[in-house]
Order: sequence, then C-alpha cells, then structure tokens
Amino acid sequence: MKLLIVGGVAGGASAAARARRLSESAEIIVFERGPDVSFANCGLPYYVGGTIADRDKLLVTTSERLKSRFRLDVRTSSNIEKINRAAKTIVVREQASGRVYEESYDKLILAPGAAPMKPPIPGVDLPGILTLRNLQDVDRIKAAVDAGVRHVVVVGGGFIGLELVENFVHKGIPTTVVQSQDQLLSPYDKEMTAPLEQVLKEKGVTLLLNNTAEGFEQQSEGLMIHLKSGQHLTADLVVLGIGVRPENQLAIDAGLHVGPRGGIQVNDTLLTSDPDIYAVGDAIEVKDFGSGEPTQVPLAGPANRQGRIAAENVFGRSSRYRGTQGTAIIGFFGKTIAMTGASEKTLRFTNRSFRKIYVHPAHHAGYYPGAQPMTIKLLFDPKDGLILGAQAVGGEGVDKRIDVLAVAIQARMTVFDLEEMELAYAPQFGSAKDPVNMAGFVASGLIRGDHPQTDVESLLATASDQRPYLIDVRTPQEFSQGAIPGAVNIPVDDLRERLKELPANKPIAVYCQVGQRGYLATRILLQSGFTDVVNIGGGYKTYKLFSPG
Repeated sequence: MKLLIVGGVAGGASAAARARRLSESAEIIVFERGPDVSFANCGLPYYVGGTIADRDKLLVTTSERLKSRFRLDVRTSSNIEKINRAAKTIVVREQASGRVYEESYDKLILAPGAAPMKPPIPGVDLPGILTLRNLQDVDRIKAAVDAGVRHVVVVGGGFIGLELVENFVHKGIPTTVVQSQDQLLSPYDKEMTAPLEQVLKEKGVTLLLNNTAEGFEQQSEGLMIHLKSGQHLTADLVVLGIGVRPENQLAIDAGLHVGPRGGIQVNDTLLTSDPDIYAVGDAIEVKDFGSGEPTQVPLAGPANRQGRIAAENVFGRSSRYRGTQGTAIIGFFGKTIAMTGASEKTLRFTNRSFRKIYVHPAHHAGYYPGAQPMTIKLLFDPKDGLILGAQAVGGEGVDKRIDVLAVAIQARMTVFDLEEMELAYAPQFGSAKDPVNMAGFVASGLIRGDHPQTDVESLLATASDQRPYLIDVRTPQEFSQGAIPGAVNIPVDDLRERLKELPANKPIAVYCQVGQRGYLATRILLQSGFTDVVNIGGGYKTYKLFSPG
C-alpha cells in the first residue's frame, strides 16, 4: 500500500500517525506546503500576547519526529499542483529548488485545510494588513507588535479575531474591532454574546458592529481604513479575521465533487467521489449531527477524528464519521462562552420546532467561596424533549457543562434524562443539583405543563398597552436597582396575601431575577384561581441579555 497525504497540521498528521499504527509495511508520504508539518494553530494568538512564551511549544510535532518514530516520509515546503486521477499520480513542486515531479499512489488523503478570507477591496494587500493561519503569519504579527504598534484594527469578531484582541490588550495596545454583523461570534445566538461585548467596553476596546472595511490606504501616519459607515480609522496593524474558505482548488481541478459552500463532498467514511481519494478537515463538507444537512464547520477536534477515520478506512476497517455538532469554546478576559449543537438562529432558519429555557446558576455551591455565575441556554424539541443545542457563558465551569450537554446530544438524550443525570458533586466543584440538572428540571417542567413560560423576546415584541399584567416578584431592593418597564413589585413572599390586588380577567406574567421565584409565583397563582399565568423565562437576568443598556 502506498498512501499519500496532502496536508499536515490536524487532519493530515492524525491520518498519517494512525495509518502507520495500522500498517508497518505501508509506504506513507506526507506533503505539506509550509515548513511545519504539525503545529498548534489554535495557540497562535497566545504567542502574540506572550501567554505562550516559547515558539517551539507551538510545534505539535516535527518532521524529524514523524520520520524517526513513525517512519513517515515527510516532505515540507512542497506544493501539490495537480491530481491525475486516471494515472493515480500527483504533481509536486519543491518550493526551494523548483523541481517538479510526479508521485504515484494507491490511496490519497486530502487535508489541505482552509485559508483566511481576504475581501477583494482596494488596498487589502498593503503591508501591515495580515491574516493568521500558520507560524509564519504569527511571526509577522508578533514582529509588528514587538516593534511598537500604536493601534491595531481587527476586522472580524470571530474566534481568532477575539483571541487576538485579548492578546493585543494584554500587550497594552489600543484596539478596535470592526464586525459586519450586529453581534460577536456569529455561530452563537446574539443575546449570549452580550456579556462579551460588555467585557470589551470594560477593557477599553472600541467595538464597531454592523460595519465593514471597504478599503485600505497607506498614509504617512500608517494605514487608513475606510468603513462602510463613512468612518475612517488609522492603525499601524490590521488583522483580517473575517472567516475562512476551504482550500478546494486541487479537488475542483481534479473533478471531485464540491458542495455549494466550497467543501469537498465526502460520505460517512470520508471518501470523496473518487474511490481512491479521501478528504478530511476544514476543506470538507460535513453532515450536521443534528439535522443531517450538509454544512461547513472548521474545527480542530473534528479534523483530528476525521484523519483517524479516513486512515482506518484506507486500511480496510469499517469506520464512520457521525457528523459534526459544532462544539466550540473560547476564553475571553476571564469569561468563557461555549456552545454545542444547533443554535436558535439555525433552528429558525430550518423551520425546526423547538422550545428554549435559560438558567443562571453558580458554577459550584453558593456557600463555598468563589462561586461564579453562568448562563445556560438549552434548546429542545417541545414534544419529546430531545436536546437540540446548548450555549453557556460565564466564568469557571462553563466548559464542563457544555461538554456534558455535548455528550447528551451525541447520545440522543432528552431533557428528562438531564433531570436524572448523576454528576460529580463536592461544594468546590458543583452543586447537589448541578446546573445541567437545573436546565433539565426547567425544560421538563415546561413540557409537562408545570411551568407555563413566555420568552423575553415575545414580551419585548408586544406593544406596552397589549402586554399582560406584569409582576416583579423580587424584593423591593432588587426592584429598585432595575426592573422591566411597567412591572408592579409584589415580592413572592407577599403574593398569597395580595392576590386581591391582581386583575381577575387579564393575562399575568411574572418574573424574578433568574426564574426560580417566578416559577413558584406561577404555581401559586395557577392554584389560586388565575388561569392565564406565565413566567418570563430566565427572569430579569435574561431580560438584561436582550436589553443590556
């Protein structure tokens, strides 16, 4: 067996290592366009800020290690210019010498990755306008920072962009973020990103939403950035972080099937439209685990698993890729935001029926010092409670809860299963009723009818004179610090004695800080003869996510 692998980093390097473990006799050649065959691209922003001080730590492995430990033929700085499918050969150009040669294969794995997008606008190729993909890119950015950058503009509010922003701020560099959408981190639902926007403001970062760069100009004082809004910014350094596109040209030229978003199409064994060519990583079109629909999700974890699965199928094992559910996380100035599965915006776009709940627990027992708040949003099927997606934002413990919910989605579990989930508990790690259990309790109660609920958006979308009678059941002190406009304050502990003050023939909506006292108030009213009563899901804290001002 002669196996050629085009591309290293995550998918290609994983495929190569797995292939060798499966066959000691196979001839395995890895081609990588850059000088480094496997590096930690997710760690690149932290080298800029100095969190990772040693550049060599970014090298996951070296060509020499792959050669000595796995007996791989690793050829870096090599461009693959063509695939001859009929002859089962590839055309290789060595960057240093310019030598062009052909290499035959029995099986071929494509792992070319994805490239940062550069918009076709005037001046985009000027010096000082950079993207971040590899070690050479990070060297250029770090060199600019070390030379004394006075102001950085980051175009794009995605994962890489925000990680770079955090590290620029750590270096004391004034930074502006230009984001084309009305929120940061577009895969998330907008309200869940509101805490990150607040953090940016606190850190002195200028955030320009609903704006785009339309051109760049070199001037004596640095780069001039022309924005769609008519504003003009100046900066010494501009970093483009507006997304990535699949490196698909090699596949297109070879006649392999490519999806409408540019991803190389593969089946669940990672086989392309050619029976001898597999593809993995950011360059491929994947199946959404929840909906089964094709999508593009450039993430390191799936790429590594895909490389392993492709290698197993090359050597005759039956291994299937179950799909990608988009589990992602980012740490940002002490905040953590994570997600798994479908977002609300995705479910609405696909017309999928769903319900949602918000809970705002502490990450461990409140009586133990250091408890940090978090917000969990859970999306589920309104009929059977199947978990469709989840998002969380807060401090410590967010990663743990999203990982638990990611496994629950993989296992096709329901919100009723979350009620009964047994998780590790000690006061410094969690609560006897873990935040995951709490999300299950609230969602299950909603489906059972124990917990009639309305969403904040529904309330905000209703004209003030058409809204239900609104009761804030928090304490007077809490009420005085901020409330939903139009609400009447009746603390839940006083509610039973003040029932006669409530309108008998008008819908009533109650709320508290996070939802628990509102739930109790709803139960009291429903059992006291009031028939049209709902709790505002997630309480005042959720309201503030939608109305942060």
